[in-house]
Amino acid sequence: MLRKKLVIALFSFFVLSASQQVLADEALAKSKNCLACHMVAMKIVGPAFKDVAAKYKGDSGAVAALAAKVIKGGGGVWGDIPMPPNVTTSQAEAETLVKWILSL
Repeated sequence: MLRKKLVIALFSFFVLSASQQVLADEALAKSKNCLACHMVAMKIVGPAFKDVAAKYKGDSGAVAALAAKVIKGGGGVWGDIPMPPNVTTSQAEAETLVKWILSL
């Protein structure tokens, strides 16, 4: 019985930790204005984050390439409207954002 309670407690801890990380990553996206042009499941100005995740699934170079686009901006992949550069976003923040997006 004690073992079962311990397993449940550990499972709950990891689920809560993962949930908190997702909330932190989404908060970072909000603070960097990503959600002004993107939504998780629906295209606005830019593609839906889930569409980005699907397009780059299995691409081992996606984190580095997309983090560079977050910082420097980009265009032509998803349409005619370019993504502006996000010069206040650090490399670590860009990689965190991209990893979150690719996890969706």
